[in-house]
Amino acid sequence: MVSRRQFLHTSIWGSALFTVPGLLAEELIKTPAQTEGPFYPDKLPLDTDNDLLVLNDSITPGVGEITYLSGKILGSNGVPIRNAVVEIWQADNNGAYLHSESSNGDKRDGNFQGFGRFTTGSTGEYLFRTIKPVPYPGRTPHIHFAVKVPGRDKFTTQCYVKGHPQNEKDGIYKSVRNPQARESITVAFDPIAGSKVGELNAQFNIVLGFTPEA
Repeated sequence: MVSRRQFLHTSIWGSALFTVPGLLAEELIKTPAQTEGPFYPDKLPLDTDNDLLVLNDSITPGVGEITYLSGKILGSNGVPIRNAVVEIWQADNNGAYLHSESSNGDKRDGNFQGFGRFTTGSTGEYLFRTIKPVPYPGRTPHIHFAVKVPGRDKFTTQCYVKGHPQNEKDGIYKSVRNPQARESITVAFDPIAGSKVGELNAQFNIVLGFTPEA
């Protein structure tokens, strides 16, 4: 398993994680905006880095299928957007959010951060270590995203697990009518070859609806 220090300061998976299929296509599909939902943390954790599995210097990790979630923040023309603040938040392996009104908050995994931030570099990339999302009553598995670009309104969306049987029963997922747009927020969580602990890799590129300045 990657140490916390290694993860926070280096990208051990290399540039392969940050390739963007279809960048040479004539037009990128704009990522559909989705509701922020009621469970953005009402009190942020003291630890808000990009490793959601370990709180501060704790030695006990959160429970779940370890996932390296990466991608790029791009303009409508495919140009990477730097200095974008990417935030994610999600339910833990028990389906509980880091929120005082989470219905099953008494079951919340106290070792799972539940929220993380990453500021993109010159190539627009972000990277989080988290868990594969799980379903809870009323929702298919998903991870919430917010992207904050200086001078622009905050953009919010959600990503979903490709092939999950509950996707087609989820009202928020189904609200995206355009098949290509829906596909753009549906993400494969694939096993990482050679991982001895069953780690996963997921890639979610977010295309915003404006052309960034050079």
